[in-house]
Amino acid sequence: MALGRSKDLQLEDSLPGFSHINRYWDKQNEIITAKILPGQFYVTKCNEAIVTVLGSCISACIRDPRRGVGGMNHFMLPADNSGSTKLSESARYGNFAMEMLINEILKNGGQKQNLEVKIFGGGKILRNMTDVGERNIAFAISYIKTEGLTLLSSDVGSPHPRKVYYFPETGRVRIKKLRKLHNETVIERETDYMKNLVQKPVEGDIELF
Repeated sequence: MALGRSKDLQLEDSLPGFSHINRYWDKQNEIITAKILPGQFYVTKCNEAIVTVLGSCISACIRDPRRGVGGMNHFMLPADNSGSTKLSESARYGNFAMEMLINEILKNGGQKQNLEVKIFGGGKILRNMTDVGERNIAFAISYIKTEGLTLLSSDVGSPHPRKVYYFPETGRVRIKKLRKLHNETVIERETDYMKNLVQKPVEGDIELF
């Protein structure tokens, strides 16, 4: 099922609640593209792309191909100062990110039993925090299994950041490993994001429809 109009889509045509997301015309791919940052997510019912750059963070790309709606998130679990690698209370942050994305997909016509998932990221790029990416990967895989979702593919780990383009209409993903990138921007962005997780803890719980 098509997600809607193609390249004649106007930039203002996004679902309610996503006006804060930076969207632009990508000349190379000839498609409207939404760029998400750490802590953000985006859902569309139109022929758009979603792009983000991942270091230690994880992005889940989720769609309902039958209902024509899909999206992507970008999240990280907060650091565990105890030194434990177990997914304890910090998993609430991952649950929040996943359920916000899935709830928005369901709210726009998706059905949970139809959802397809692809996950990316979890690299080892944060200095002195080598297990962050691994914990993010472990959480994402555990969440998908627990919720009974279908994991179609993944590209996780490695010491390099990756730029991920997701096309919800087809489910296609393009990945570019940023081996020659000066990683300071990605590192600084994710370090600031992690600090914000500590300063602004998740409050309350979210349940799936």
